[in-house]
Amino acid sequence: MTVSDLAYTAIITASPAIPIDDKGPVFAAPWEARVFAMTLKAHEAGVFTWPEWARMLGAELASDAPSKSYYDHWLAAFEKLLSEKGITSLSVLSDLQNAWDKAARATPHGEPIELKR
Repeated sequence: MTVSDLAYTAIITASPAIPIDDKGPVFAAPWEARVFAMTLKAHEAGVFTWPEWARMLGAELASDAPSKSYYDHWLAAFEKLLSEKGITSLSVLSDLQNAWDKAARATPHGEPIELKR
């Protein structure tokens, strides 16, 4: 078993209610798979432990936001954990999200979205 296999098994165990089928996690959109992969990589890089992840995701899932999808909660937990660890701040992430939304609205359909520096 590789480190990635071990991390995968650990993240499934540490992530309550993760949507899975007999092949593994189920994603409704590409961004969900990307944030799942980023979470694995951040853990492998030593940014956080699985107990820290389980605590943050559990708190996020218990929040009063029933309209959020599972991976919306996952993303919020990931962002909060990165902020808590001093990797980035929630305001920087919010600014990036706003810049991305603005760039996406200004980009013709089918064209690549580019953020201005």
